[in-house]
Amino acid sequence: MSYSVTERGCPNSLEYRMFFNGPNGNIISPFHDIPLYADADKKILNMVVEIPRWSNAKMEINKEEKLNPIRQDVKKGALRYVKNVFPHHGYIWNYGAFPQTWEDPDHTTEETGTKGDKDPLDVCEIGYKVHPRGAVIQVKVLGTMCLVDEGETDWKIIAIDVTDPLAKDLNDVDDVERFMPGFLKATNEWFAIYKMPDGKPKNNFGFNGECKNRAFSEKVIKECNEQWQRLIGKQVECDDLACYCLIGKQGNLAQVSLIGKQVNGKQVECDDLACENTTVAGSPFKIEQGDAEAIVKKSAEPGSAKDISDTVDKWYYVKL
Repeated sequence: MSYSVTERGCPNSLEYRMFFNGPNGNIISPFHDIPLYADADKKILNMVVEIPRWSNAKMEINKEEKLNPIRQDVKKGALRYVKNVFPHHGYIWNYGAFPQTWEDPDHTTEETGTKGDKDPLDVCEIGYKVHPRGAVIQVKVLGTMCLVDEGETDWKIIAIDVTDPLAKDLNDVDDVERFMPGFLKATNEWFAIYKMPDGKPKNNFGFNGECKNRAFSEKVIKECNEQWQRLIGKQVECDDLACYCLIGKQGNLAQVSLIGKQVNGKQVECDDLACENTTVAGSPFKIEQGDAEAIVKKSAEPGSAKDISDTVDKWYYVKL
């Protein structure tokens, strides 16, 4: 399937947004509407590229805005850029997310005792191509690292573009070390130190920093897909997910209602996750194309890219 994007606002600005269109041109959510699997039988997954390799702008699928466009992360009113911590420049992989996955903040990772970070699963694509922001590429999974980021579980799936020349040789985590010696060590170091220039401590990992194998990774992906299904679906355990509007019980299951709707004449209040989608059958959050088009039109008009400060290219040095 081919996907396209619609850019709104000026790149490198607070207003910039990248919306997604499906193969038929209809507006979709990259979080909810793109299938996790491109080919389930062959275990080929779709990955949404948020950040091209070597770049610094911290772009992400926005969980809180309707239709979940990609935007640049903001801290204290300023656009965020990852620091160049020597010898690494920007992101050292194509970085993005698996659609239709979610790390539930109410789910505790047994091995670390930490809870999910409330994001889609992160993916590091290690092939040779630099993929553009917004690309939807097909990858196969090789391994995963369990980053503990500010006390939260933050899985980092290692994957490779199925069209990459090395893809035929890389089938599990051991193959990565065999054909790309030092790359997993560099990945571990990158995640450990990337926040240190901001005055934060070194990040920790579950499993002593070990990159777990493909089978383990597939189990993590399955669990996070199930957590997303509870987020977007028809029924969840009572009080399981705050973004649901709990309007009644049937046994130990909750009845849910669309964000912002009225139930029995009363306004329903919900949490900050935006679950609007245009294709998920049975989801109480499904909206029509006309509504989706109205959401896009409310965003800023497209414009020329803003200048970026040359301080983004500065080197930083840390001691471990």
